[in-house]
Amino acid sequence: MIVIAGPCVIEGEEEVLSIARKLCSTARFLKDNDIDFVFKASFDKANRSSINSYRGVNIEQAVDIFEQIQLMGLKTTTDIHEPWQAEVISECVDIIQIPAFLSRQTDLLEAAAKTGKPVNVKKGQFMAPEDMNNVISKLKHFGCSHLYLTERGTFFGYGHLVNDMTSIVKMKSTGFPVIFDATHSVQEPGGLGETSGGNRRFVVPLAKAALAIGADGLFFEVHPDPDNALSDGPNMLKLDEFDDVLKGLLSIQD
Repeated sequence: MIVIAGPCVIEGEEEVLSIARKLCSTARFLKDNDIDFVFKASFDKANRSSINSYRGVNIEQAVDIFEQIQLMGLKTTTDIHEPWQAEVISECVDIIQIPAFLSRQTDLLEAAAKTGKPVNVKKGQFMAPEDMNNVISKLKHFGCSHLYLTERGTFFGYGHLVNDMTSIVKMKSTGFPVIFDATHSVQEPGGLGETSGGNRRFVVPLAKAALAIGADGLFFEVHPDPDNALSDGPNMLKLDEFDDVLKGLLSIQD
């Protein structure tokens, strides 16, 4: 079992380090329950809806920040958008994440695989779960044998996602761990015009369903003040409430 959590994007060094320090206690709680914890944050949101949207920090700043978070004792992950970023970011993360929109990009998968780090691929919103077999074949071809698959919802018309829980079952048949992204699954792409909307009240019910059907891990975005976050606020959970959410979910797993 693995839990991946953190803010959508690095909004600033001081804030992201503060979030990481708070999540250190979460990591200890999970470790006591034999669950691994990985801190996540994007350093660059390269696919924002609007040119006016906040994107993040440069990769050099990100490396320094993730190294500081690792010194806290936390494992780390972040997503890459261009092949050259893989080697740079591999210095400071334990898992490299491939974004859903780029999940079929062969050059990106090759670059991630060749770092020797585990790779977490988010299934594209436009893909059937069976299509991930081709993604796995690419990663294995380039030497990656330690990988995760993440379900994050499927397009259902314009601006809406639907969650097909059978996707988790189908992807588990590959033999690789499947993670359920509980917060991006409630996203409404482009729902607010220049930004994406979402509805965080569905996060916990969907996470419960994913665990019940056999998900090997859960992914959450958390923030001290989601309503004023610079990215993905509508679907993020409040940081101060996150431990209680996890305790409730673990009780179901028991």
